[in-house]
Amino acid sequence: MTGLVTVLGSGAMTNTINGIIESDVMLVIGSNTTETHPIIGLRMLTAAKKGSKLLVADPRRIKLCDSATLWMQQRPGTDGALIHALCHVILREGLEDAAFIEAHTENFAAFKDSVAQCTPEWAEKISQVPASVIEEAARIFASAEKAGIYYTMGITQHTSGTDNVCALANLALITGNLGKPGAGLNPLRGQNNVQGASDMGCNPTYFPGYQRFDDEAAREKFSQIWGTPVSGRPGLMATEMPAAITEGKLAGLWIMGENPILSDPNSDHARKAFEQLEFLVVQDIFLTETAELADVVLPAASFAEKDGTFTNTERKVQRVRRAVPPRGEARDDLSIINMVSKRMLGSQGGYAGPVDPLYHTVAPLAADVFAEITTCWQAMAGMSYDRLEQGALTWPCPEADHPGTPILHTQGIVRGKGLLSALTWSGPEEIPDEEYPLILTTGRVLYQYHTGTMTRRSPVLEGAAPSAYVEMNPEDATALDLEDGNEVQASSRRGAIRLPVRITDRVRKGLVFIPFHYKEAAANLLTNDALDPQCKIAEAKVCAVKVEKIAAENAAISLN
Repeated sequence: MTGLVTVLGSGAMTNTINGIIESDVMLVIGSNTTETHPIIGLRMLTAAKKGSKLLVADPRRIKLCDSATLWMQQRPGTDGALIHALCHVILREGLEDAAFIEAHTENFAAFKDSVAQCTPEWAEKISQVPASVIEEAARIFASAEKAGIYYTMGITQHTSGTDNVCALANLALITGNLGKPGAGLNPLRGQNNVQGASDMGCNPTYFPGYQRFDDEAAREKFSQIWGTPVSGRPGLMATEMPAAITEGKLAGLWIMGENPILSDPNSDHARKAFEQLEFLVVQDIFLTETAELADVVLPAASFAEKDGTFTNTERKVQRVRRAVPPRGEARDDLSIINMVSKRMLGSQGGYAGPVDPLYHTVAPLAADVFAEITTCWQAMAGMSYDRLEQGALTWPCPEADHPGTPILHTQGIVRGKGLLSALTWSGPEEIPDEEYPLILTTGRVLYQYHTGTMTRRSPVLEGAAPSAYVEMNPEDATALDLEDGNEVQASSRRGAIRLPVRITDRVRKGLVFIPFHYKEAAANLLTNDALDPQCKIAEAKVCAVKVEKIAAENAAISLN
């Protein structure tokens, strides 16, 4: 990613969750927040009740639309065109924050040229959002003193995902909505420690703290800290690994806390690739669909069975304390990694700490690991377990007496000046045609999470949302002679699934929606694994499909 996105690096919120209530305007795009981030969604609804104007951009009618000042119902894959048009209107009508642009941005002329032709009428033809609605949304957003932008994977899981995020950064910059409460650029991270994993370098091009692998000084620094030379070669993104396996470039994998057999787009391709591996290790708290393919399964500990820290979506570092010991043969992640390292490297490998009487083996202390983290990254240098015992701290926290930084960029843009990106909109990799005439988008529901590894084991949650379905507009359903609840087959160029249809006006004509939690009707058998060329994220949020009615007798057979 480029520009401001590189500065943030992490994809973390620039602002705080509680600060949402201070917003004058909220732009929520590509995020069904009340279902996927319900606590944050409650903050948004509270802000709306207090008078904050809510602008929602989503292909489906989500709960937030009930409280919205405006709902922009864009076609999946056209987010970038919509955002460019918002910027066009703001510049055309002189609503930009000229003083902020002059003091805190660069590349403005090239950016302005790049959106000069992105009129609301142009965007309407692409996105199906009326030009008048785009104009009204731009005026509302630009006129606010404090306007915040909130997004999730509805923006990023596209072949143009990086450009979409940069376009949102452009919108925040030209309206001066950085460095103040109730504003900011706020990606909402999915799980409790996604942010922490990102911060710690779980990416093949970064060391901890977003220090790049191709930076010679960074390599030297980490070589000294870790006592061994570190490589200057990048690894593979997770989305690149199935192709690397089938090409014979990757022979073994160690997967921790991930279930790509269900979560990867074009998941049948992923399954076939993993079956070709010479050696697959899966470390998880349950025997997932991916773990069933493994040569070795390492039973891991849950959050309540280990010590450490989690970093949430607003960059807040919080202590995690072991409440109960792991059950059976399960071990916390640090202990598993250490035990494997000792066996691989002998006396030269692993952590040389005290023996844990529970495990009867040398077990790394999370506190020691955290102490090392503070030497690796200046943004956490002022943190310690002693300080965290008193309460959470938000990075950057560079000194021992620093209070932490809930809001970024209050003293100006961190990189010096925010780079306004000159972008060219490009559509999704796959669009509907005569054979596959519908657009599929996927997402989550309130009662299930991700691939259901934990939530589908909860009788209460499973009872509330027990099975998959496909949402379809009444006009499309009538054309296919479908009634609500009919069994249908949804198929793409990559696979097919059977599931019941829900006829609803939540989706427009030509669009269908399927939640991706359910292995018995796995939506990711259909989705497209085409990658964003920059960040290598897959285009899971838009592909071409067809839906066909299943004869009653065949439907009965498929259900038995």
